[in-house]
Amino acid sequence: MDKRTATAIRYDPSLPAPFVVATGRGDLAVKLVDLARKAGVPIRNDRDLAERLLWLAPGDVIPEELYRPVAEVLLFLLDLKKNELNNGNDEKNFG
Repeated sequence: MDKRTATAIRYDPSLPAPFVVATGRGDLAVKLVDLARKAGVPIRNDRDLAERLLWLAPGDVIPEELYRPVAEVLLFLLDLKKNELNNGNDEKNFG
C-alpha cells in the first residue's frame, strides 16, 4: 500500500477555522504536492497531520482536536512569508 499522503488546507480569517481544500493518497498525493510546488505554495512535511486530515472532505472545517497542529503549520507559513518579505521577494504565492 502506498503510504504517501497529502492534504491542502486554507485559512480564511472570516471563517471560524481553517478548512480542507484537497486530500489524496498515493499518486494523487504526489499530484497535489506537484501542483502546490508549481503554484508556489509552501509545503510542510507532517505525515501524521496529513494522515489525520485525510479523512476529512474538501470544505470540512478542521476539528478542534487538530487546531494546535494546524496552527503550527500556519505559523510555519507565516514565518516563511516574513522571511521572503525580509529578503525582498514579495512576489511568491503563499496560498
